[in-house]
Order: sequence, then structure tokens, then C-alpha cells
Amino acid sequence: MTKSPFPEGFLWGGAVAANQCEGAYLEDGKGLSPVDLLPSVEEGRWEAARNPKKALETTYNYYPSHESIDFYHRYKEDIALFAEMGFKSFRLSISWPRIFPNGDDATPNEAGLEFYDRVFAECAKYGIEPVVTINHFDTPVELFKKYGGWKNRKCIDFYLNFCDVIFKRYKGQVKYWMTFNEINMILHLPFFGGGIDVNGEANPEEVKYQAAHHQLVASAMATKLAHEIDPENQVGCMLAAGTTYAFSCDPKDVWRALEADREGYFFIDVQARGYYPSYSKRFFKENNINLVIEDGDLDVLKNHTVDYVAFSYYSSRLTSADPEVMKETEGNVFATLRNPNLEASEWGWQIDPLGLRITMNAIYDRYQKPLFVVENGLGAVDTVEADGSINDDYRIDYMREHVREMGEAIEDGVDLIGYTPWGCIDLVSAGSGEMKKRYGFIYVDRDNEGKGTLDRSKKKSFDWYKKVIESNGSDLA
Repeated sequence: MTKSPFPEGFLWGGAVAANQCEGAYLEDGKGLSPVDLLPSVEEGRWEAARNPKKALETTYNYYPSHESIDFYHRYKEDIALFAEMGFKSFRLSISWPRIFPNGDDATPNEAGLEFYDRVFAECAKYGIEPVVTINHFDTPVELFKKYGGWKNRKCIDFYLNFCDVIFKRYKGQVKYWMTFNEINMILHLPFFGGGIDVNGEANPEEVKYQAAHHQLVASAMATKLAHEIDPENQVGCMLAAGTTYAFSCDPKDVWRALEADREGYFFIDVQARGYYPSYSKRFFKENNINLVIEDGDLDVLKNHTVDYVAFSYYSSRLTSADPEVMKETEGNVFATLRNPNLEASEWGWQIDPLGLRITMNAIYDRYQKPLFVVENGLGAVDTVEADGSINDDYRIDYMREHVREMGEAIEDGVDLIGYTPWGCIDLVSAGSGEMKKRYGFIYVDRDNEGKGTLDRSKKKSFDWYKKVIESNGSDLA
């Protein structure tokens, strides 16, 4: 690209989540987050995530989130490095249990609020716009233990109390908000997504969608609240996205691909359009899902839609209507076939830059609201050379092609406001709890067993991304 397709003021940056980077898991009055119960992958992380009651009763040898990369104490150093790269924005989350340790506390934890005061002040010092996720897989464990998590409608009030506190506290410091991270993940990892356990439920799907309804109502009410407290606030929803391709031109495969995409769009249809989509009626009927929708819920959804649609994109997906054909890739919570036209990462994520352009066009055509790519990146094992250099050309290649396709989508007419690639600094993997699955432009000296100095160092991609930002996406060499 000789002339940048990216608009002036485009929000180049990077993304992290509190439960994957902060550490200090019980410091200054913080309560437990779901990931604080989860061990490393070697000790059965996936099993624990799918059986949270067992995780509560088990003492593991090592919990990766408890110290993580210690952003809680090193945020100044890290934000200075982000500023050196030229970040215009920084996506982070506010840990709900750091502000309300039990979720239902009468008053917030002042020490937790002060921590984010300091973080936002540091961002302001460098002219970095915070982009804040309100609930990034961070429903307090005490709400799970006491109320059953988001399957209990009381969580709406607890969440809104949290929102009210942070909207007022950080008014003028934070403009961009997202209500729930990857809200569709509640269907795939319900403990992560909603602090719920569907084991032993007579109709697990009904429980998940009832919890989802509570989150959708909470999201709409939070959007209303944000706009009332500060009309400058921009509130977005957030989808784990990736267009699903049909395995063949058999119409049955094409229909199955459409159904797979609708599973995720369902949530954003409600948040961006303001009503349950037409296809949901049949789905609920055929799956014996009977939602409890209280008076006023549908009006709230209709009247308080989001300002923008944010999403994560790592890979496209491939599906078939033939159960004999279907398989799952490793390291991916979404069932997908191997696409013979694509290469895959070491963790089985298929690399499809053009799929990002396809996904962006599909989402924008559907909603006609500004888009924000808030997660994208390559998890890989990085090698520190004898001279200390880290030559992650594979990451540069991955990102170059994805940025190129974002530019093409903008040329297609898509309104894109920003790009915050995932794990701009190495952090603990949400799925595997590993450190060796690295995404960052900044290397953190930490291994899977929690050993290392935690020292930060720049990878080759650090300077590459700095150049991309300086040129507003016109120099991708």
C-alpha cells in the first residue's frame, strides 16, 4: 500500500485481559476470578474449566493466573513500552472481583479502584485511549458459589452496580467500553463465559441461553447507564468471530455453515439490532428452550443497542453436515475441519487472512455499525537467541497479511475504528494456561512452570508494528 486506507485517528493498539496478565490474585482485597481456580494444562486445565465444582474442591500444584506476568506491579513499564510502539489505544479489562471481591458487596474495594486510576493516568500520560472490557471471563467466583452465576437473574443487578461504579469513577478517563468479552463463549465454555456449571442440568442448552438472556439484558441496561452518565461514552458488544465455510458445495453443507455462523450472530443480533432474531424462535422450540423473559426486557433490548461491534478473529472455520466428516482441531473450542487450503499454527488455529476481510464484510453488511478488531494474533513458541534477540518473522508475516486484509475491507466500505491485536505483551493463555504460547511484541521471561525473571524484552515484531503505526498502515514491509 502506498496510500493508507486506514482513516485518520485510527485506533492502533494492543489488547490484554486482567485475569491473564495482572497477577496479584488476592492482593489489596481482590476476590477470586474463575481462572484463579484453574491449573496448568498439564494438571487438567480443560477438565477443571468444564467441571468448576471439582476445580473448587481440588488443590493443584500451580495456578498460572496467580502471578501471571505481574502487570499489577509492572504496568508503568509495560505502558511505556506500548507508548514507544506508538499505541493510540490499549484494550484492557477491569477485574470485577478486584472491585467487588464477592460480586454482591455493598461497597466497592477502593484499593482496586485506585489501581485502575493509576493505569488510566499512565495511559493518559502517553495519549493512549483505554478500551475497557467490563467483564472479560471475570464473573466473581463467589457469585458462582452463592447464586449459580449468570443463570441467576440477580447477576444483572450485581453487574449494573459494578458498571455504575466504574462509569462514574472513570468518567472522562475512559470513552470506549465493551460489555462482555466474546459473549457467545457462554455456549462453549459456560464457566468462563457466565460463571455457570451446566453439569447435571436436565437441559444444559436452556440454562446457557437463559444465562445469555440475563447477560443481554444486562448489556443493554449497561449501555443505557453509560450513555446517561457520560453521553461521550461509546459502548460496544464483542463476538468471538470467524466466518464458517461449507466443506463442499452440497447445499446441506452450505446450510450447516449458515447455522454455525448464526450461533454467534444470535448474540450480536440482539445487541446491535435490538431484538431476538427470527430464526431463534424455531431453534428454541426444537431444542425445548423456554426462556423466562420478564416484563420490560424486550423494550430494554430494543431501546439500548450498542454503538459499535467489536470482535476477535483468529481463524475461519470449516464445517459439514456429515457427522462422519466432522472432526475438531486441537486447541480450538469451535468444532472445525481442517481446511486443505490453509496452514495452521502450532496450536491448530488455521491461518486465514482473507477470512478476516470476509468476516468484516459479513458483520458490517449485517449490522451497519462501526467495527473494532479487538483481538487477532499468532500464538507461537518464541526462541531467545544468544544475543537476546527474538526473531519472530512468522508473527510479522501473520500480522502483515491480516493488516493488509483489514485495509482491503476498509476499501470495500467497512467502517473500522481500530485494531488491538491480542496479547501485545506475552501473557498466560486463557485456554491452555501456558506461557510458551506467546502472542506479544514484548517477550516476558516466564515459563509454563512459573519460573523466570519476568523481565521484558522487545521482539523483532515490536519495531515492525511501531513502523506500521507510524505510517498509519501504509508501510507493511
